[in-house]
Amino acid sequence: MRAADGGPKLRKWYGAPDLPPKDEIEETRNAVLVTDGESEIGQSLVGVLNDKTFLTKTLRGVRAIICASDDGFFSDVARTKGVNHIVLLSQLRYYKGSGGFQAIMNSKARELADRDEKAVITAGVPYTLIRTGLLQSVPSGDHAFSFSKGDAAKGNLSKEDAAVFCVEALESPPEEGLIFQVANGEEKVTDWKVKFAALIEGTGVLQ
Repeated sequence: MRAADGGPKLRKWYGAPDLPPKDEIEETRNAVLVTDGESEIGQSLVGVLNDKTFLTKTLRGVRAIICASDDGFFSDVARTKGVNHIVLLSQLRYYKGSGGFQAIMNSKARELADRDEKAVITAGVPYTLIRTGLLQSVPSGDHAFSFSKGDAAKGNLSKEDAAVFCVEALESPPEEGLIFQVANGEEKVTDWKVKFAALIEGTGVLQ
């Protein structure tokens, strides 16, 4: 055991400095929580969060949350306390655009996605809501995109590209909220900061 890992007596014996107060540790923590980390997108970005005690501890000091799946994570808005940026991937537009048997199959996912979107928008925390086309486990190819209205309802987006959007969104948090649609297309993004600045200002963004 190292002195730094032991209690106060052991630390004093080895001449190690005192640990900062617990509250100070939590205030200075600069962490990003990725929900559903065992999923394909979660693994591309970096837990299973069903244990409420574990979740409460995990969220202490977290500055940002990336929610990469439609799982109803934000049904409890209290979970966002202390968070200053939320990035949410949502396939709600795709679910709403599906019909017939596919619509029946997607009904539960649609309900959870709708709940998450509403919770994030009303949480009072700056958010980036990325409405994607159908997320697919395919190679990202040319990393080219389309941001036109209706893309999320009829288009597709590779999960690898979706992970890229989540990471880049962290570097460009909006003052209040940003909502845009995206699917794989023909536009290549060469400067992510410029692209997100344009999206935030409303240039070419259609919800």
